Amino acid sequence: MKIPFYKSPVLHGYLASNLFALLVLGLTSVISAREDSTLVFSEFVILPIVMGIIASWFWRNLEPKGGYMTINAVLNSMLAIALSYIFLGEGIICLIIVSPLIITFMITGTFIGKSMFKKNNETLNVSVFSLLLVFFIADSLSNHHYENVVADEIVIQARPEEVWKHVVAFERIEQKNEFWLFKIGMPSPMQTTVTGNHLGAGRKCIFSNGYVFDEKIVTYKPEENLTFDITHQPQDPEIMGHIDILRGQFLLKDNGNGTTTLTGNSWYNLHVFPTWYYDIWAKSITRNVHLRVMDHIRELSEKS
Repeated sequence: MKIPFYKSPVLHGYLASNLFALLVLGLTSVISAREDSTLVFSEFVILPIVMGIIASWFWRNLEPKGGYMTINAVLNSMLAIALSYIFLGEGIICLIIVSPLIITFMITGTFIGKSMFKKNNETLNVSVFSLLLVFFIADSLSNHHYENVVADEIVIQARPEEVWKHVVAFERIEQKNEFWLFKIGMPSPMQTTVTGNHLGAGRKCIFSNGYVFDEKIVTYKPEENLTFDITHQPQDPEIMGHIDILRGQFLLKDNGNGTTTLTGNSWYNLHVFPTWYYDIWAKSITRNVHLRVMDHIRELSEKS
């Protein structure tokens, strides 16, 4: 006799693992010592592993093969990602970025569970759960801080005095986006305005979708160095909610042959962990912001 879907162990595995995750995340947000919206290692690694183990417990009597387990783990990951969108307010692009991590460790946990429950070794099962719980609690209650800087440079066929005209502020960028994340909706730089050409002047970097970064010029050396602190940034539900841009800088170097080397630097704090994964994305996004702006400066300078 065929079991109705609502009684299916597969469905129960999906529901139980995701309900557990929502409860854990809710409790973590209440008792955690973190004062900001930092998302830590345990939430993207330990939690998906435990979710996979929980789902495997419901699937233990199905004797599924590896391919079947993998498909169910991927579907369970998709459900978890969908629930994150609904209940946690995460943006689509943020979820695209996180999905490889969630899927990888959900599959890992599913196969760990398959091995655990196949052996039916209660001592092993308790030990694994206890160890994962200790890691989760310790990581959730720890302080997390990560700061990095990204630097890029290009050579412009124009002298520093010409390049400088378009560094402090530049007209609207009309070129189409080439970076794939910009193409699918991530805000991209469009224009910069300034209240004055002097130290302490206000500056605005305007992104697509109307997002504005408020800035203050803290170093103003014409034809050499423009450095600005970010005083306010939009809290977009995408990546902007998980990274703080602290400072930006443009350095100009006269190459002595009618060309200028333009270097762009950005400092940022990352609020998502593990950094070995998310910093790859942060560097790529920051680099593509740099290059979109710097290529525009080059076009304006060389046209002049």
